[in-house]
Amino acid sequence: MNKLLEAAGEVCAFMAERNWKFCIIGGLAVQQWGEPRTTLDADFTLLTGWGGEEYYVKEILGHFASRIPGNFDYFVAQRILLVRASNGIDIDIALGALPFEEAMIERAVTKEFSPNLSLPCCTAEDLVVMKAFAGRSRDWMDVEGVIKRQASLDVDYVLDHISDFNELSNEPDLFGRVKRLLGGAG
Repeated sequence: MNKLLEAAGEVCAFMAERNWKFCIIGGLAVQQWGEPRTTLDADFTLLTGWGGEEYYVKEILGHFASRIPGNFDYFVAQRILLVRASNGIDIDIALGALPFEEAMIERAVTKEFSPNLSLPCCTAEDLVVMKAFAGRSRDWMDVEGVIKRQASLDVDYVLDHISDFNELSNEPDLFGRVKRLLGGAG
């Protein structure tokens, strides 16, 4: 098993032991749903809700090395933990609380990442929504790759959630861009 998958498995085992709700997002999810590409870290969303973040941050920092030492308050305020797995691989853990994030984690599916490693992964639809909202050029390439590879995307689901994020996005017409990309999908 490669080091990245080993690290993702370690983080998933840590969270599962505590009965936390979480799923894989980011580059590893893209490898499952989109055009395969290299990624150097493992990304997760961990459902913490609002107000209980300190508990989760303390637990995670008690087990995983911080990539930014002494920044407990920063991690809580920014709702993201930047840590390293025991094998040195970078791990990004977003602290989820939005209804979309809660639904995404509930909808997560178990995907086989290697013959002996199956992990909870966001759905293709949720990945499209997150990547489109993030809006970096790499994210748009990922969106296009997911749409290309997933012929049975739930277009209505994607567009419903994109419309929720349209006004919050830096993209002037997030909804229109995603709708155009979806074109004949679904």
